Amino acid sequence: MKVYISADIEGTAGTTSWAATELGDKEHAAAAREMTLEAVAACEGALQAGADEIYVKDAHDSGRNMDLSLFPKEAKVIYDWSLTPDSMIAGLDDSFDAVLFVGYHSPAGLPGSPLCHTMNRDNSWVKINGELASEFTLHALLAASRGVPSVFLSGDQALCGHARRLVPGLTAVAVKDCLGRATVNLSSQMALEQIREGAARSLSRIEGCLPKVPEELTLEIRFKDYFRALRASYYPGVIRLDDFTVSFTARTIDQLMTARMFIL
Repeated sequence: MKVYISADIEGTAGTTSWAATELGDKEHAAAAREMTLEAVAACEGALQAGADEIYVKDAHDSGRNMDLSLFPKEAKVIYDWSLTPDSMIAGLDDSFDAVLFVGYHSPAGLPGSPLCHTMNRDNSWVKINGELASEFTLHALLAASRGVPSVFLSGDQALCGHARRLVPGLTAVAVKDCLGRATVNLSSQMALEQIREGAARSLSRIEGCLPKVPEELTLEIRFKDYFRALRASYYPGVIRLDDFTVSFTARTIDQLMTARMFIL
């Protein structure tokens, strides 16, 4: 069984400040270690379920956050960015049996985390066909277009609920919740245990984990700054709805993700 794991940092246990997400900041080391350990736990769960080939994408910021020495020998870790539209699942194709998402977070516009955002901090929200879209949404739809089910997710409580609307059969592990600007976290030990068990369980029940990709997808982005919307409006096919909001309609998720790469 060939498995892909996409790992982010804002949805890991304990990570609460933007400083902790930035390579080189004094808070980053602890967050990067937790990110690594949670990705490793997902690898261990996948191995327990029978995976014999595992690819792990460091999918946060620099793409160079995790400690390679802590991964099991079966894992291949993708560092940095491919600069291709598949972004946080770079290299995923129809040869994979499943994709797992670890350390993911609420999207911009959903108050489930003090670190909620979608791809960057420059927008107030991103929608697909009128529904709030997270980074999980974008990449789960892209994976589905390749026939790969999204079986597992770990992150904040609000994201887990939001993601299940798209993927009803998803195994979701909430390692944190928000309390105003604060976060309420599982201990690292408990988070790792639940991720390990959830990842293993998810690979034995993939029914209901392949979301239907709409035949037409309309991407809407509400930027925080008017000039971002102005700039995006010059991409072919983009319509400027108002000073802060743009829209782009695609026939495929690949077209949408290509546009996103240039305008968001």
